[in-house]
Amino acid sequence: MGNTSCSYYPCHFEGQDCTYCFCPFYPCEDTTTGGRWITSKRSGRRIWSCRYCHWIHRPDAAERVRRELEVCREGELTQARLRAMQPSKAAVLMVQGTSSFSGKSFLVMALCRIFSNRGYRVAPFKAQNTSLNSYVTPSGEEVARAQALQALAAHVEPEVEMNPILIKPMGNSRAQIVLMGRPYRNIEAMRYYTEFALQEGLQTVKKALEHLRSRYDLVIIEGAGSPAEINLYQRDIANMRVAELADSPVILVADIDRGGVFASIYGTIMLLPEEWRRRIKGVVINKFRGDPEILRPGLIEIQELTGVPVIGVIPYIEGLCLPEEDSMALHSGEEGRGGLIRICVIRLPRIANFTDFDALLREPGVSVRFVSSPDNLDGCDAIIIPGTKNTVADLEWLKKQGFDEKLRELHGKVPIFGICGGYQMLGSKIVDEHGTEDFRAGEYRGLGFLKMETRFSGMRKLTTRVAGTAREALTGSVVDITGYEIHMGESRCTAPPLLSFNSRSEGSFDAGKKVAGTYIHGIFDAPGFRTAFLRYISPEVKSSQNSGMRLEDVWNREIDRAAGVVEQSIDMTYLENLIFGRG
Repeated sequence: MGNTSCSYYPCHFEGQDCTYCFCPFYPCEDTTTGGRWITSKRSGRRIWSCRYCHWIHRPDAAERVRRELEVCREGELTQARLRAMQPSKAAVLMVQGTSSFSGKSFLVMALCRIFSNRGYRVAPFKAQNTSLNSYVTPSGEEVARAQALQALAAHVEPEVEMNPILIKPMGNSRAQIVLMGRPYRNIEAMRYYTEFALQEGLQTVKKALEHLRSRYDLVIIEGAGSPAEINLYQRDIANMRVAELADSPVILVADIDRGGVFASIYGTIMLLPEEWRRRIKGVVINKFRGDPEILRPGLIEIQELTGVPVIGVIPYIEGLCLPEEDSMALHSGEEGRGGLIRICVIRLPRIANFTDFDALLREPGVSVRFVSSPDNLDGCDAIIIPGTKNTVADLEWLKKQGFDEKLRELHGKVPIFGICGGYQMLGSKIVDEHGTEDFRAGEYRGLGFLKMETRFSGMRKLTTRVAGTAREALTGSVVDITGYEIHMGESRCTAPPLLSFNSRSEGSFDAGKKVAGTYIHGIFDAPGFRTAFLRYISPEVKSSQNSGMRLEDVWNREIDRAAGVVEQSIDMTYLENLIFGRG
């Protein structure tokens, strides 16, 4: 128990060891501890923060540190720290689901926060993720947004090893494989399984998992879809084959909100081969509404039928504001807090990084509507063309649906804003020299709203984080910009820039015609540019309690809320014994 007489009580977590109130390794500069570099609000200097480093206060870690320091000679402090932090290969737990959207990503996220708060150095891992929502690591690699959120929950920076294979669908059963954070090849679905998955794919997964296990205390693995897809599971490298590689116990999560929860649990377990079935050590039911007593007879019977205990029932959490992983979660109706400003986002078939609009959804007086028909643009105060995995194909879809004609009608009357692929569409033409975008080389006419040409040449992709202070052209204010770029193609534009940094400029802005574009994803997440954008649309916008909101702070608060519910809803003692072999 923490020292209640200490002026800093309560400390990080119950049962911590208070031997090292001041870390002997400060500043270790090792982000796997949960520590990170921050900017001091008082001095503006860059300093090392130990706020999320709970490792030094874990009783077993404190004892290892004590032993290492006893034999440590002068000048060997770094070596002592490394020896103390790497006692053995990390423990593992795998979360699989009865289906997509069952709650795998959610449960992994919550468990990352729970175990991180208990002092463990935790890493999330998903061998193969199929998603158009991606993120850029500090090293410039591309990973799925879900694993980046799970890393945030674990208080660590995302690493490419957390998601070694990212599949980005391009339509017509084709996809781009992003291997270890870099574009690898465009491939058809069947060839992925016959030529890649069990060969180079599996070897990459194995190396990435081993790398994480050598640096963390606990790796929480997320499966993909369902492990019981009997047409694919012999070639599946995201579920039971990963559990075998890691020799990991498996927790199966099922969504009761969709109905048929007991059938999905029973069917999933019984369709698996016996050796895989034995790996499932617990079932968690997700999104339950109502009286738990009504559910109890079913819990008893499903345990008798499968031989697997139900270790928790997680209630439905109202109003949880966390980024969605898949565009299927988007609704065509109006979302947000209604009122003053109506923003229409064109819902492209291959829309990517739609989390760009999460911050706008939380602004009072703003409503965001994802539209699939040109007629839905009537009455909008601003139009956004979002990012896309396939600029060429979605540009052609835009024209086929009649959006180009409607946009020309509104050109100069309503602000039109493009992000990434949407920005590329605003130019006069797109040249795809090698068929990178749509497997067809060609030259395509853009919307022509900006004097800009974009050229695709091979598999080169820019993946980088963006952070700095810039003057934005919409209102002329100086704002802090944070975000990241993930795009293929290079654009040359003669229009004035949207953002002017000290040493460079970014994006484009035609003030006369109210058209602007940027390559920066997450540009609305920080308050400065978001406020400027809303005031450009409507000068009547006033400061609100959300005006200074950073989206990452919102997500951290919501992760804490979700973790608290999960921790109270599942048998954590059983889970800890299962993971660490206690009892």
